[in-house]
Formats: sequence, structure tokens, C-alpha cells
Amino acid sequence: MTSTTPHLNSGAPQRFPVVIVGAGPAGLTLGNILRAASVDCLVLETETRAFIEQRPRAGVLEEWAVRGLERRGLAANLLARGQVHSECEFRFAGERYRFEYAELTGHHHFVYPQQFLVTDLVREYADVRGGAVRFGVRDVELHDLDTGRPSVSYTCPESGVRQFVHCDFVAGCDGARGVTRASIPADRAHVSRYDYGIGWLALLAEAPPSNDCVVFGVHPRGFAGHMARSPEVTRYYLQCPPGDDPENWSHERVWTELQERLGAAGAPRLTEGRLIEKRVLDMHSYVVEPMAFGRLFLAGDAAHLTAPIAAKGMNLALHDAFVLGDALTAVLTKGDSTGLDGYSRACLGRVWDYQEFSQWLSEVYHGTASGDPHRAGTTLARLRRLFGSPAAARAFAEQYLGTNADY
Repeated sequence: MTSTTPHLNSGAPQRFPVVIVGAGPAGLTLGNILRAASVDCLVLETETRAFIEQRPRAGVLEEWAVRGLERRGLAANLLARGQVHSECEFRFAGERYRFEYAELTGHHHFVYPQQFLVTDLVREYADVRGGAVRFGVRDVELHDLDTGRPSVSYTCPESGVRQFVHCDFVAGCDGARGVTRASIPADRAHVSRYDYGIGWLALLAEAPPSNDCVVFGVHPRGFAGHMARSPEVTRYYLQCPPGDDPENWSHERVWTELQERLGAAGAPRLTEGRLIEKRVLDMHSYVVEPMAFGRLFLAGDAAHLTAPIAAKGMNLALHDAFVLGDALTAVLTKGDSTGLDGYSRACLGRVWDYQEFSQWLSEVYHGTASGDPHRAGTTLARLRRLFGSPAAARAFAEQYLGTNADY
């Protein structure tokens, strides 16, 4: 199915069966699925291509998500370059505890920085599959979403001319602060929110990983995390007050806290390096129900924000894209609306399960630093159970890997 007006720079109204707002993992995966089915679509992105290909974000992919990309011809570089992780490590009470989840489940994680995946996806969509995309657009607006003739308008970055695109469907993949979620009337969707009351100082260090797997430091001074991103760059997290100023964290203070909170008997000192990113993330989550309004369908962070506590956000975005891509393909090529009618229901089971797991894991990460002796005691009890009960270990591994077949 092709667009009636392929010339994006013309002043005349254009038409595409699907307009995708946002060129992140969800939007680009969706675009690739549609192009593979010969469904034409237009991707609109407010940032430049160079920016989205360099923007550091998530990096942990669950195996089911990678296999979903692989089935759609979108995982060649990921499988060639991504790191396979089969275990993680908790450090608490001065000791190291290895958690070998692949042995328990037969499944593993992949570590592949989001900007690498985005680079792969945009190249496949725009350069290989010939998908239409406009970068750097401004003032995106959605119109007539609750009719059979929706449209999207934007300002062309080169000419400053207002462009209008008519379509059958709009996919909102523009994240937590995007225009698509805000386009749903308040009385047509319910937004459930949860505030964790904590912050994480997110750091990128120009230093090789100091461990061969992800490390979670559960410490009375606050949580700390170590996540490899590449052989030269490591992601670290430090619990901090919400709204804290990153400038309060000097190079010396950061590394002192990381060494303390991730220290344990037998653990080598962290390899220190230049900090190339410092930003504070206030831990909060939300879920939009339903994930649709008229001809608008939300995916990824536009539909649900999951705090990075359990590294679930990019995985949920890909799941939404898989479901929505198949549903839009069915309705546009076969006239079958069954998948589109059930889109929210098909996604929200996994969304809510991941939300619950993130809350549970947050208590494990942050309970000992709460200042409450009772919370600290129950946190340590949970951790001891995790390493003392095979049933508890299997249950944790299933949620950590997202392998529940009943989502």
C-alpha cells in the first residue's frame, strides 16, 4: 500500500496510511514492520538523525525481544555485536552473591546500547526499506483522531511551511513528553501514576566495565548499579534525593560513593574514568489506559513509563511495536481489525506485570537506605530468600527475564 503523495517537501497535503510520531525503538520498529508488509508510512521526529543515533539511553534487552527483532530481520548487528549476559551479581552486607538466571531458565539478556539499535533501525527503515521520514520537524499537531479521517500537521524545518498529512492511523511513539499522549482528551483515558520518592544519578563513565555482569549494590548509603555498555564505556547509577542537582556530584564524590556502595569482600576496586554524562532521574511511573483513542494508538513511553529500576522500558516499547505492527498490517492489508481492537489488552498485561516487578525490586534496592530499621530488615530477608530458596530464585528469574507466557 503506497502513499498518494511521495514528495515530502511539496506544499500540497500528503497522504500515508500510517503516520508514526517519534523515531525511537518503538516507532522505528513499527515502521520497519509496516514497510516489510508493503504498507507505506511516514515517521516524524523532532530531533535530527545524528542526535537520535548518538543519544545514550537503555541497553538491556530481554531474549524474547531480541528474537522478535530477529524474526523481522532487524537483529543482525545486535546478534553480532551485542553482549550476552547470563547472570547478575548482588552485593549486600559486605558480600557478593552471584545470581545465575540462565541456568535456572535457559534464557539470557543481551546488552546492546539503545543508540546502536536506533542506528540499525533507522538505517533499515530509511536506507534499505525506503521508508519516508522527516527529522527536525516542529510543532507537531494531531487532528480529527476520533473520526475516520485523522491527520497530522507539522512545520517543515527547512522551509518553515506548515505541512498536513492525511492518514488512516496515527502511532504515538514520541515518549513521555511527546505530543501524542497529550492529544487524548482527559476524559477518554485514565492515567495511573506512581512516584517512588527517590532519584538516581545516571552516569556514563569512560572506563571499561569492572565486572563481567550487571552488579546491584544494596547499601545503607543508597543503591548503586554497574551496567556494561561497551568495552570502553560503563553505565553507573547512584541513589540520590529526587530533584538533586548533578553538579552536586563532583568526580571525586561520585567515585567515592561508587567504590563504597559497590564494595564487597573479594571484589576488585572499580576502574575509574572520566564521567561523560551526569543526570538525575526522578523515579516515577505511569500507565495510560486504554492505549488508544480513535485512530491514535500509543506505544512505548507515550503509553507507559516504567522507571529504569528493572530495565524494562525498551523491552516494553518493542513489545508494543510488535503487537501494533502486526495489527496495523492485518487491518490495512486484509481488512482484519481483530488485532487492532485488542491492542491495549494485548499490551497491558505485560505492562502491569513489569510495573509490579519494578516496585518489588525498588524495595530490594532501596529498603536498606530508607532509615527505617524494619524496612532494612525485610529487605535483607528478601535477598536472603532469593539466594536460599530455589523457588524464590526461579520466580525472580522469570520476572527479571520477562518469560511469563501468559502476558
